[in-house]
Amino acid sequence: MKVVILAGGRGTRLSEETHAIPKPMVSIGGRPIIWHIMAHYASFGFNDFVVACGYKGDVLKDYFATYRTREADLYVDLSGGTVESLTQPQEDWRVTLVDTGLDTSTGGRIKRLEPILTERFLLTYGDGVSDVPIDTLIDHHDHHGALATLTAVHPIPRWGALAVSEDKVVGFEEKPEDPDTWINGGYFVVEPEVLDMIDGDHEAFEGRPLRMLAQSGKLGAYPHTGFWRAMDTARDRDELNEIWDSRSAPWVAPR
Repeated sequence: MKVVILAGGRGTRLSEETHAIPKPMVSIGGRPIIWHIMAHYASFGFNDFVVACGYKGDVLKDYFATYRTREADLYVDLSGGTVESLTQPQEDWRVTLVDTGLDTSTGGRIKRLEPILTERFLLTYGDGVSDVPIDTLIDHHDHHGALATLTAVHPIPRWGALAVSEDKVVGFEEKPEDPDTWINGGYFVVEPEVLDMIDGDHEAFEGRPLRMLAQSGKLGAYPHTGFWRAMDTARDRDELNEIWDSRSAPWVAPR
């Protein structure tokens, strides 16, 4: 099953980095966040990736095109001009990188991949990490007979909460989750029939296509209460790096 990663947005709220690189290439723990996303899928046996490129897609292409050389130990014969890899990277991924347009919306990027998405596929955004169990997500999709299933997560509040009693603060709670609110956390399972619901480059996948699926009772929701974070701002990036540095990043697969 192919894993589609939407990696074409401009990431304007991370402009101090994304003026030079696309947001999926922003580093977490010394590796781009897209690498972390792919490593999570690969830990469940899904290693056939399709990256929908757009803004600064050449940076993504260069990264994967030179991956073996960068990750391996090398023997370089300067006099003869030969280069030999002495080791192989652990990753056995296959990565297809497709230019889906500079200003194409999310649905349009998926639609442009239609020629290679002839079977069920997995789909996510190139700027969020999670410990969502992909195998359980797929089972949930099968059980409910949906045409598409998204992972529903609780939003992460920006501010801590106060516990107040009789006009006095009696405690603090750091960034409490609202148990009654769910948002689209990405990590989709999608049947190829859904591509027929996307009208063209201008269409956001999160708009009319998902609304049509919901109205027809064909949009599943897998509730995930584990770890999930989207990297929208520099603050998000810094928090993810702090989690990584703590050596307890929940999204890390065993290696």
